Amino acid sequence: MPRMTGLPFARPWRPAGRLVPGRLPAANVVPWAPWLPALLALLLLALPGGARAFGFDDVAREAAALAGRPHAVPPVDARLAALTYDEYRAVRFRPEQALWRDAGLPFQVQFFPLGRGNVRPLRLHEIVPGPQGAQVRPLAVPAEAFRNDGPAPGLPVAGAAGWRAHFPLNDPARHDEVVVFLGASYFRAVGAGLAWGLSARGLAIDSVGAAGGAGEEFPAFTAFWLERPAPGARALRFFALLDSPRATGAYEFVVRPGATTTVDVRARIHLRAPVVMLGIAPLTSMFLAGETQPAADDYRPEVHDSDGLQVALGESSGGEWLWRPLTNPAGVFVTSFATAGTPRGFGLMQRDRAFASYEDLETRYDRRPSAWVEPLSDWGPGRIQLLQFHTPDETHDNIGAWWVPDRLPAPGGPPLEVAWRVHFGGEGLAQPPGAWVAQSRRGHGWRHETQRGEREHHQLQVDFVGPALAGLPPETADGVEAVVSGNDNVRGLKAVAQRNAVAGGWRVTVDFHRIDPARAVELRAYLRLGERTLSETWAYALPPGR
Repeated sequence: MPRMTGLPFARPWRPAGRLVPGRLPAANVVPWAPWLPALLALLLLALPGGARAFGFDDVAREAAALAGRPHAVPPVDARLAALTYDEYRAVRFRPEQALWRDAGLPFQVQFFPLGRGNVRPLRLHEIVPGPQGAQVRPLAVPAEAFRNDGPAPGLPVAGAAGWRAHFPLNDPARHDEVVVFLGASYFRAVGAGLAWGLSARGLAIDSVGAAGGAGEEFPAFTAFWLERPAPGARALRFFALLDSPRATGAYEFVVRPGATTTVDVRARIHLRAPVVMLGIAPLTSMFLAGETQPAADDYRPEVHDSDGLQVALGESSGGEWLWRPLTNPAGVFVTSFATAGTPRGFGLMQRDRAFASYEDLETRYDRRPSAWVEPLSDWGPGRIQLLQFHTPDETHDNIGAWWVPDRLPAPGGPPLEVAWRVHFGGEGLAQPPGAWVAQSRRGHGWRHETQRGEREHHQLQVDFVGPALAGLPPETADGVEAVVSGNDNVRGLKAVAQRNAVAGGWRVTVDFHRIDPARAVELRAYLRLGERTLSETWAYALPPGR
């Protein structure tokens, strides 16, 4: 456990106006109260040597010690787990009880109640900086910090399943939600003017390739240390402990709200047992229908939180920019891009921001954020992996993207240490240089009657836009060509590029026959003028059976 310095006793957080000095009331003892004697002993040992700051290494020592012990499965409160959706949603945190609200600080923290799929209480702490070092205080979230607007008796209960930070993101007079941690190692953030959308995670384990049908393992953040921000602070720093049957980890986060909100992540990951794959900097999203796959019997032209995977390879891999449109496959569909070294970045993007593309007044898919992952350390060789599987509706996330290292840490051996930054933003986020894909539409226009029965004859219209195309003089139009290639499941592949005189940019028509419908098709296309590459590479993958 972390050392405590400063005052001889750390008081728990209590609702405004009801702080009880010098003791923990029995009715509000936090679930981890048995650890407090050990914490106090560490404090007493630390005092003779002088106070010091609490930081990442303190959490890392706990993660390393935890990795040397068997994974402990906490007991589940069956009553809380059995709550219906409406019963759980009826329990709400009281905003006036927010942490740091009375102090007038730029960040405030609210908590999520226990219940339904989130029944494991978090260990929560506040780090209070001071001239003699940091004071670490356990935070107790009492039952009276919540209200119950529903019929379920016995609610709320003490403890928290997650938390969210608020900041004056859109209006200086109002604190808006800016980042949320709830469920396993999931977190979400939002930039100014945007709505909630896709999620990030601390770690993914065996999301793909698990032997024997073991399935995916979901590590969970089980403890947080929230650093009290200074007046006027523009960033929030905190630490987290991750635990799962086969992994533990120490994490440091720094959140900077803005038009694009960034989340810096530093992680030190230990393995308890072998894994097939580790997903670093995981992103999770939803794609139901879009330009290449319209929905039947839906008034909305498109329904998705993200419309493509964007990749920027590092110089060791050629420095190429790639765009892979997302799909809703019939089953599970996994593709990847190999990286000889650290990529410049990757992300699940929502490029299409026209309301007319969605026509949904409630969900506002046109305002969903993109998430771009920028490595902050040397990741080494690996691959950026995209997992897509079928979803029957928009309530299920069916898209995952992450970086998979070629070399995994050995169980019980030195940990894997990585760092990255996640940018949550809107239009123009991490835009490729030159030109990029604005839309990909699958389907035929008019066809000759001899072609209408050919089920495996496919056609796509791909629009490229960007300054590299807008700046071309008209006389160069005939010199712009589409360079196209496909895998061995394609025959008769051809592409035609023409200037788009209506919307600007260039349109590429890709035409091909699929040889075996039970196998995937992979296509690549980009625009070139002489020896000059004008655009990113459109890297389309057509799943089997689609």
